[in-house]
Amino acid sequence: MSDDVKDAGLVAMISSILGGNKRADNVAPPPLTEAPPTMPANGAESVSAPVAEATSIRQEDASDAAPAKVEQVEQPAKVVTTRDGKRLLPAEAIADLVLGELRKLEDFPATGASITVYGYRQWNAMITFAPFSTNFQNATRFRRALPDIVFKLRRFVELEI
Repeated sequence: MSDDVKDAGLVAMISSILGGNKRADNVAPPPLTEAPPTMPANGAESVSAPVAEATSIRQEDASDAAPAKVEQVEQPAKVVTTRDGKRLLPAEAIADLVLGELRKLEDFPATGASITVYGYRQWNAMITFAPFSTNFQNATRFRRALPDIVFKLRRFVELEI
């Protein structure tokens, strides 16, 4: 844990003790951009670069190794859309989109946050945090930003059943 994070937590604890009734209620979520979300069609694009780096590192380590074979990733099938032009995605893919948008926010935890997508026509999302993954003020800020992110994504994405 970095010193800045420790200092921020210590300052928050001291201010809550000395400040009295100040709560995270007056913390506003940051404004959202109007660009459609971007996501790899499948997880292969996000994984292919580290695999190539790992094979090149192994080649450097082994002096008499044969040339490494890089597997070709097959292209994803045609993107399914609705009549409105929205992408039709499963709940897991929408959860990844929501999580990607939340990770753009300042101080969002790298691990310990999970998104659950539920509903049908008007799908929605719920965020849960693992213990000690974030503090109360940040969790409140992220929960307040979630409805805006869901509203923005509903314009571009429909839940596949």
